[in-house]
Amino acid sequence: MALPLHLLRLFTQVAEAASFSRAADRLHISQPAVSKGVRDLERQLGVVLLDRRSDGVQTTEAGAALLTHAREIFASERAAEAELRAMLGLAQGSLGVGASTTIATYHIASPLAAFRARHPGVSLRLVSANTRDVLELLLRRELDVALVEGPVEEPRVAQVPWRREAMALIAAPAHRLARRGGKVGAHDLADELVILREPGSGTREVALAALAALGPVPGQQLEVGSTEAIKQLVAAGLGVAIVSKVAAADQIALGRLVVLPMQGGEVGRMLSRLRLIGRRASPAAMVFEALLDTAGEIGAAGEAG
Repeated sequence: MALPLHLLRLFTQVAEAASFSRAADRLHISQPAVSKGVRDLERQLGVVLLDRRSDGVQTTEAGAALLTHAREIFASERAAEAELRAMLGLAQGSLGVGASTTIATYHIASPLAAFRARHPGVSLRLVSANTRDVLELLLRRELDVALVEGPVEEPRVAQVPWRREAMALIAAPAHRLARRGGKVGAHDLADELVILREPGSGTREVALAALAALGPVPGQQLEVGSTEAIKQLVAAGLGVAIVSKVAAADQIALGRLVVLPMQGGEVGRMLSRLRLIGRRASPAAMVFEALLDTAGEIGAAGEAG
């Protein structure tokens, strides 16, 4: 038999106050309502819980036993409420964030720093991996927040747009296409070595789609598991690559890389958040996602300008 907690609460107040009227005052309800609630509880349980006297009430043996358990139940309830308040105030707890490599390196440092400054008692964990691996960690519930660069096809997951990121075809300043000038088309890349991220990377998927939009994808390809390594290889004159503009900005500023304009216009991609369908976000995750929303708005405004 499931205990009706609202009736148990009425009984507990009466037993502790040893009076129906004092219990009614504490609960801010009428005395008849309190009396009826206790009678309903006795009827449902099939036992008499209170000995009603002219000078007040006293628990029966069954009532005393139930009162002991009721106090434990409501103590646990108060402890749960206190813990939830602490979590909502983020005085404690943990936050696991998983992000695709480019996002982890270039986009979430500020939101993480802001979260840490406001909630130093929350333990942080950041996992940097490619889109496929971040998805797997989320499905295993090892992450609270997941941010990816590439498209995801998984029925258990909702993909929510976060911010748009510009991509760029990069080369060394001394590369033949950089010296020639003009827009780069499929025929220009036919005999070119294109450096790509590894399978499972969102950057790789976007780069291949952009190349396919130009025409036949170049057959000469080199797979590298790091955008930083790709930048260094391209700067050394090994080939060309399509990477995030933000990721290449430092080397472009130093004059080690240049952006090659592409036929068909600029290339971009949507960075997104992954959410397990039916899973409620933790308080820490909700606060961090609010910071991500602000960062996304700032980033989008900056790229539009």
